[in-house]
Amino acid sequence: MEPVVALVVAAGSGTRLGGNVPKALREVGGRPLVLRSIEALAEGGVDRALVVVAPGLEPAFEGVLADAPVPSACVAGGAERQDSVRAGLAAIAGDPGLSRSVFVLVHDAARALVPAAVVRRVIDALRAGAVGCIPVVPLVDTVRRVTPSGSTVVDRAELCAVQTPQGFVRARLEEAHRVVAERGIAVTDDAAALEVLGETVALVEGSREALKVTEPIDLMVAEAVVRSRS
Repeated sequence: MEPVVALVVAAGSGTRLGGNVPKALREVGGRPLVLRSIEALAEGGVDRALVVVAPGLEPAFEGVLADAPVPSACVAGGAERQDSVRAGLAAIAGDPGLSRSVFVLVHDAARALVPAAVVRRVIDALRAGAVGCIPVVPLVDTVRRVTPSGSTVVDRAELCAVQTPQGFVRARLEEAHRVVAERGIAVTDDAAALEVLGETVALVEGSREALKVTEPIDLMVAEAVVRSRS
């Protein structure tokens, strides 16, 4: 069976989180976020990981990745998230050990506590024939659409929050990122890039434990999740 490769995006500076280390190297329960992410991905069925980091920070991450449960390496990212993903895809294509992969999972290092079951659901959907697959959770808050003329309530039953890892047939994701780059289209996630090609994205059940660590309060919640698991 072809290896499943994870592209872990860890190039963010973490300005809103604060601190004097990159966000992906901040610890939760005594372990860096990026390492916890790779551990969850590996438990869910990922065979290799490539971590995209801010240029110049490769040495800081390489020491952490030595403890990863699957072979893991670093590559320098770009100015925007889609630049970083594109750089990671190029690195996969150029590595003989990774280029055999048919499927690639793109994961935010900040979603370090994603349950392995979510990872497995994404991989299973790809093996069942999906070109792209994303985990989602229903919204629980009331949502309003705000415009210059006022605001209106949006039916939350028609909405969901999107998480990672997002899984794809690698060749189609590479094509999607090539097209959005050529057209100058800004996308906030990889599923949106795939949809530019007219592809349909499958949905699977996500988890509220897969919160994205962005602000200090998120670290507090993540610590609570880790304690509850132990």
